[in-house]
Amino acid sequence: MENFYLGVSILLCMLVLLCLYRVIYGPTIIDRIVGVGAIGTKTLVILVLIGFIYGRIDMFLDISIAYALLNFIGTIAAAKYFEGRGEI
Repeated sequence: MENFYLGVSILLCMLVLLCLYRVIYGPTIIDRIVGVGAIGTKTLVILVLIGFIYGRIDMFLDISIAYALLNFIGTIAAAKYFEGRGEI
């Protein structure tokens, strides 16, 4: 089962690279904000899978919840900032 979790984690890392492409070369600011949010979500799943691999799911789940909160607040702050500037 550990190999399965490791394989899924590697696949998610490759998908993060695709989202990173959208963040760098996105045509609009909305595409970039959505790309950063998607990277954050995939990172959460990777953290939980690492917790399963190391057998410390409780610790990694707490870290991923804190990271999810930071990701959400950061996305809302960026959207509010760009809305105030009139770019959205």
